[in-house]
Amino acid sequence: MEDYTLADFFGFEIKRKDQEKEDRKRASFVAPMDEDEGIGNVINAGGHYGQYVDINGDQAKSEKELIHKYRNISQHTECDAAVEDIVNEAIVSDDASAPVSLILDDLDQPDRIKKLMTEEFEHVVSLLNLNWYGHDIFRRWYVDGRLYYHKIIDEANPKNGLVELRSIDPTKIRKVRELKKEKDPKTGAEIIVGASEYFIFQNDALGVKAQGLKIAKDSITYVTSGLLDPSRKKILSHLHKALKPVNQLRMMEDSLVIYRLARAPERRIFYIDVGNLPKGKAEEYLRNIMAKYRNKMVYDAETGDMKDDKKHMSMLEDFWLPRREGGRGTEISTLPGGENLGQIDDIEYFRRKLYKSLNVPSGRLEQEQQFNLGRSTEISRDELKFQKFINRLRKKFSALFIDILKTQLILKGVVTEEEWEDIRSDISVDFVQDNHFSELKDAELLRERLGTLREIDEYAGRYYSVEWIRKNVLHQTDEDIENIIQQIDDEGMNDNEDEEV
Repeated sequence: MEDYTLADFFGFEIKRKDQEKEDRKRASFVAPMDEDEGIGNVINAGGHYGQYVDINGDQAKSEKELIHKYRNISQHTECDAAVEDIVNEAIVSDDASAPVSLILDDLDQPDRIKKLMTEEFEHVVSLLNLNWYGHDIFRRWYVDGRLYYHKIIDEANPKNGLVELRSIDPTKIRKVRELKKEKDPKTGAEIIVGASEYFIFQNDALGVKAQGLKIAKDSITYVTSGLLDPSRKKILSHLHKALKPVNQLRMMEDSLVIYRLARAPERRIFYIDVGNLPKGKAEEYLRNIMAKYRNKMVYDAETGDMKDDKKHMSMLEDFWLPRREGGRGTEISTLPGGENLGQIDDIEYFRRKLYKSLNVPSGRLEQEQQFNLGRSTEISRDELKFQKFINRLRKKFSALFIDILKTQLILKGVVTEEEWEDIRSDISVDFVQDNHFSELKDAELLRERLGTLREIDEYAGRYYSVEWIRKNVLHQTDEDIENIIQQIDDEGMNDNEDEEV
């Protein structure tokens, strides 16, 4: 059974026996690397926490800036609509059941253990309050690219399991790996003989650089997007690809507004005949004419009064130009407004580019387009690709439930950490599907398979075996075939009994 340590770090740590010996057996000159966690490596050092890692260093600041950028662009109208499409597809809320469930079909354990694991999983779901906040949790993970939860236990009774899961702002915490190095007596090279992982939390919300707090690894649930920058040290959000398209779309929209304000209205040009008046008197005469005929009544929203505002002139108003004797006299002409103001092809291009960067089908951009159930032609290739993308997101996000479930099962003594490593690959999380889309897709696939079956039925037993048809046309597994044959036999026996009666 694992030992629970509460001394070295804040929180609890589940330690294996002889863990240090196991690490020394795996000595290497290369630091361990996680595929999707983006952990910063530091060399072991003594002293206070600030000597381990600088949480306010360049890398941490860069990650904070990235997270704030992700959050800002997620508020953009088109980006928000795309993100909502993704979240709504990934997390399907149903009043009757939770959005996720535990799948233990491949687990080779007694039914008693499976029942306990299912009960603890339901407890984890209730701690997260997934029925109410599943959409918000997934959106935070998708936008920020990472998710942190503090696993709180009763330190006096750790075997009671988790009592609370508390969300942590990802801008205030970072995972760190501390490497332990020794010199190889043969080559003199530095060999990595072990590594300890922990989290550094620093609350600088008040603008005061506080001392970082070391938190035990097992006290934190840490789930990332799985996307890393080329240096593999920074976690990226799925919104990272949308940074440039969103900024381009904003600039195009702003420039369009400015152009329309400046060019849309029609303006008049007044050519005033000043004869042979001197320059000074000509200008005075022009001003008098402008004051006489120019009318600029404005509405004061604060007082509700109408007032004359002739003293201000903007670029959207009329032009007054003097004309010397010998010209065509006083004349009034119209300056036409801008043409082709209704063309927004460039705006639509960047909108489609934004949706494409987020892997959302561009067809969802069209508000007029309706989604009618019942025809295979309505399921586009983009929608199928989008569904596969959603499945990948779900698989990454399911690490949240698996990690919390692991801690809960070990604390309550259902399994040990060694046993968990053996059964981890047999445990999976199933998400509630969008019923309309799933039913439409499954019905269409079944319709196509049955049509192929009718065409090939006359060749069964001659050129194709029944088993081959079951596996390659109907795509039934060995387990499906066995169950279907058993069900057919049972139904046949029941029919015979009914006939005898």
